[in-house]
Amino acid sequence: MQRRHLLQAAALGALAPRLGLAQETYPSKVITWICPYGAGGGADIRSRQMAKLIGSQLGQTIIVENRAGGGGNVGTDAIAKAKPDGYTIGMGNFAPLAVNHALFKKLSYDPFNDLIPVMLIERGPLILTVRPDSPFKTVKDIVTAAKTKNAKLSYASGGIGGSHHLSGALFEHSAGIDMTHVPYRSGGAATTDLMGGQVDMMFEQMYAAMPSLKAGKLRGLAITSKERSPLMPDIPTMAEMGYPEVESMNWQGLVVPKGTPAAIVALLNKAANTALKDPVQRELMLAQGNEIGGGTPEAFAAFIKSEAAKWGKVVKAARIEPE
Repeated sequence: MQRRHLLQAAALGALAPRLGLAQETYPSKVITWICPYGAGGGADIRSRQMAKLIGSQLGQTIIVENRAGGGGNVGTDAIAKAKPDGYTIGMGNFAPLAVNHALFKKLSYDPFNDLIPVMLIERGPLILTVRPDSPFKTVKDIVTAAKTKNAKLSYASGGIGGSHHLSGALFEHSAGIDMTHVPYRSGGAATTDLMGGQVDMMFEQMYAAMPSLKAGKLRGLAITSKERSPLMPDIPTMAEMGYPEVESMNWQGLVVPKGTPAAIVALLNKAANTALKDPVQRELMLAQGNEIGGGTPEAFAAFIKSEAAKWGKVVKAARIEPE
């Protein structure tokens, strides 16, 4: 631990004149990790797992602070507005970084200029699910039914602009069909009504859908990843069903405020990449059907840019507006 601190101090000390860093070892105090979603959800759980592992690498405590609200905008804005000294970092998620710029007329933060991407943590596919007694056995069945006269099919989501919703909107656009979107306050509430027969289908995140699928409470028709999941190999991809455009992944990664010194960004990136090598953490992520992230800040920035372009077009084409 002491040797790592000495190396960190040497690296930062050498860069201090150019970067305006204090002549001290980073981090010298507790770091705050802002999660833009509520306690107990997927983003919160992963934030706490990664904060513990990264903190161990840095030799410092990282506390997680939940700032939920506004489709992830409240917490993301808090990260963007924080002092760029490396002591406030946070989780950057699919909607606030790649969707909300197109969904909301005005944001209090600029996802492309007010934040520095540090590293992609994970990506996870969604599964098109229906009830076990649903008349829809395949994706083709849904499309055929949706194109009949007076069709009134519906799909649920955990809220406007999230991955559930946009996967459904992309499917509608690709298949040339119209369905009724029914947003709920959470993915769990949406799944409950799907099971109860209030809605016809839902694109659910794989990690959340698997328990119900394995218990026979839901049936999976297709997955939104490029390839089938080894965890549920019997579920075909949307591409296999004739809709290769319907590829969607819910994702999240580490971000910091603009202006955070490059040396600190590099140190956080290294610590985060090392954290993803932890065997227990890897097993947890893979068991949920997620793809493990990693890589450079530049790679994460390019990924966010491509996702923002893709989903911005979907929001515009579907004329989606916030609640």
